This record gives sequence, C-alpha cells and structure tokens, in this order.
Amino acid sequence: MKFLFTILMFFSNYFFLADQTWGHSYTDALQVAQKEHKYILLNFSGSDWCGPCIRLHKEVFTLVDFNKLANEKLVLLNADFPRYKKNQLSAAQQKINDDLAERYNNKGNFPLTVLLDQNGREIKNWEGFPGSPADFIAEIEEAIQNNK
Repeated sequence: MKFLFTILMFFSNYFFLADQTWGHSYTDALQVAQKEHKYILLNFSGSDWCGPCIRLHKEVFTLVDFNKLANEKLVLLNADFPRYKKNQLSAAQQKINDDLAERYNNKGNFPLTVLLDQNGREIKNWEGFPGSPADFIAEIEEAIQNNK
C-alpha cells in the first residue's frame, strides 16, 4: 500500500509540474513577477512553422525539471508568431507580440528565449534550440543566481 501511495504521489507531481501555463500578456507577466518576486522567461516562437520552436516546447518546456524551476522562480510568457491563417492571433495580441519583438527581438530570431527581471530588464537570452535541455535549465538557474 505504501508503494502504491508513493507511485501515485510521483505521478501527481509529474502531471502538476508538467502543466505550467504560458501567458500572453506582458503587463500581466510584469505584475505577477513583481508581486511574487520572480523572473520572466519570454519565448518568441513560430508555433506552426518553426521546427526548432516546436521542438523547444516539446522537448524542454514539458520537462519536469523545467516546470519545477518555472513554478518556483519564473513567470512564463510566450510571444507567438504563427503563419497559418487558422492560427492567426487577434489584432490586440499581434500588437502585444510585435511590441515585445521590437523591444527584445529586433533581429527576428526564432526561437529566442529571453530571461527578464521583474522590471522587464533583459538579463540573458538564448537563440535557437539549446544544445542540451539540462544545460539550458542550469543556465537559467545560473543567470537568476548571478542576478541576485
């Protein structure tokens, strides 16, 4: 019975941690980051056309270790730039994403992941798909530690 309980707790933690939500409002992300004293991880993606973007979301952002870090220290913010008409964003959301790109991604790199402090100041960025998911998570943690 004890073993069964342990297995159940493991899987409930796995599913809880793997279900972090990516926001789409920069203003909301700033408010949450300031209130909870967290950092913002901003990801620029092309969800329906950019292979490395899709891979990053599937192979890194779904990892338990990433989601544990996100739950403890990050507010997740996604600026998506889909190309297909069926995935078209609202005009208001497109404006928010365009403004974010102008400020943090003026070269138009995809994927681009940017770590921001609670005031929106850029701390570090990563272009493309990271070499190793574990190294990427460690680099985020190191950047946060070095910014304290």
